[in-house]
Amino acid sequence: MKRIIIEDPVHIEVSVKIQTLKVWRGHRVKKTYPISTALKGTGQAKASNQTPLGKHVIRAKIGDGLPVNSVFVARRPTGEIYSDELVKSNPNRDWILTRILWLSGCEKGRNRLGNVDTMQRYIYIHGTPDSEPMGQPLSHGCVRMRNQDMLELFDLVSVGTRVNIHL
Repeated sequence: MKRIIIEDPVHIEVSVKIQTLKVWRGHRVKKTYPISTALKGTGQAKASNQTPLGKHVIRAKIGDGLPVNSVFVARRPTGEIYSDELVKSNPNRDWILTRILWLSGCEKGRNRLGNVDTMQRYIYIHGTPDSEPMGQPLSHGCVRMRNQDMLELFDLVSVGTRVNIHL
């Protein structure tokens, strides 16, 4: 019996060099977004605060139905909505807002398992305060996006969508 595998035609390409995220459907770019990757550059190691390179998939989609600017800590909504007052009372928080796409590496020894596991590093594509600049590396390893862009992307992809992060 022959197995037929139908793959999701949507995939994501993240360019660290030009700080963009492109959504592809088949061989056509459907959407391009400005992003912000890691301030410390690219790298695979745990606790490096670098953006991992290589082939990944979306492991989980988190935050569906929550309001824009919902705050997350450890992938859980806190019930807070991002505001200037909240920033003043939490000045050192790394703001993860609106939605989370949790990534899992696909390349054993490069971004999967051991000291280089993207999923265990909690690397996400996520929303960030709209005051944060895009187009320049400033994150702690994740791929940051504007909240409205994050909402749109969240609806375009599914669990299992391929994500390639490259220079």
